[in-house]
Amino acid sequence: MAGAACLTMALSGCAIMSASGPSARGIRAERDQTVDEAQIKLVDVTDAITRHLLANAHHASFAEDLGEGRPIGSVIGQGDVLDIAIWEAPPATLFGSSGSDLRLGSTSSGSLARGSSLPEQMVDSDGMIAIPFIGRVQAAGRTPQDIARTITSRLAGMAHQPQAIVRLSRNAAANVTVVGEVANSARVPLTSRGERVLDILATAGGVRQPVGKMTVQITRGMKTTALPLDTVIRDPRQNVRLEPDDVMTLLYQPYSFTALGAIGKNDELPFEATGLTLAQALGRISGLQDSRADVKGVFIFRFEDPAALDPATREGARLTPEGKVPVIYRINMKDPSSFFIAQSFPIRNRDVLYVSNAPLADIQKFVNVIYSTFLPAATTATAFR
Repeated sequence: MAGAACLTMALSGCAIMSASGPSARGIRAERDQTVDEAQIKLVDVTDAITRHLLANAHHASFAEDLGEGRPIGSVIGQGDVLDIAIWEAPPATLFGSSGSDLRLGSTSSGSLARGSSLPEQMVDSDGMIAIPFIGRVQAAGRTPQDIARTITSRLAGMAHQPQAIVRLSRNAAANVTVVGEVANSARVPLTSRGERVLDILATAGGVRQPVGKMTVQITRGMKTTALPLDTVIRDPRQNVRLEPDDVMTLLYQPYSFTALGAIGKNDELPFEATGLTLAQALGRISGLQDSRADVKGVFIFRFEDPAALDPATREGARLTPEGKVPVIYRINMKDPSSFFIAQSFPIRNRDVLYVSNAPLADIQKFVNVIYSTFLPAATTATAFR
């Protein structure tokens, strides 16, 4: 009777003991319930599940998301400064002969064609430039060759056999902003050479942290794409040309996961942009606590992309406002094959890795409380006797 009473007290005491989180049984019980009307999916991690996640993961790509881009000077923009030279065949010259020091060569009459350089023209806020005798010419959004052809055609009938040469002199408005973990944050002007990601990074003095732990994030308009710097270095296709007003940010270990429960270290831990597996994550938190952990109760809480789930799991799921599915991945570390799966299972940004307490650990905790409470009283009573 006394033993039964003690066992009853222990089991009831476990229900009111404080814990670091839900038990494995409690998480299983929650799988058919809802949180904020969004059904939580409990998925047992297998080799097939891991392969499906890896196959359907979205991999960012500068080449696909941003495109190759065009060198500066191929298309003129507002604020660009143009150098314009106009050539005419003698004897009559519309622009006069003063300052005519450029020559195309001899004409059939033995005379020399002469050119006149106009003052530098800045493309105004309306995208226009002003040319003597012909007025305003649209420049923004066009190539220098297009502008030259327009000038030549509009001078026909006024100048004798006119020709025009237009080139980009200064691109004061075409800059890329580079910030973050670089030696020198700056606004870097682009040239007709067509600077690429690594060119701009070199101009900024390189990164201040190890290459393998850096992420390159490029913001273009309303679109933002990020890629590990190591990938950009190894894959020449990702070293794309940058365009005016791009913002390139170098981030040091921008991703993190949170580890909780019966583990060696409860903390938020950053990881590299190149990715992290479950096995690596367990190593970084010093593994599971032998005295507390339930090896069958290792869970990853994640807001998953619906495309990464198989149709059976995705069916009936209610999405969050961000279009994600709340999923709890469960892995049984008592199964030896799980250690091979853990070497491939990917940890995502903002994942929560949780290890529940073993049932006997809660009972042991209650026994320790009883022991620490009643032993001093029993010792004191013995001393009085």
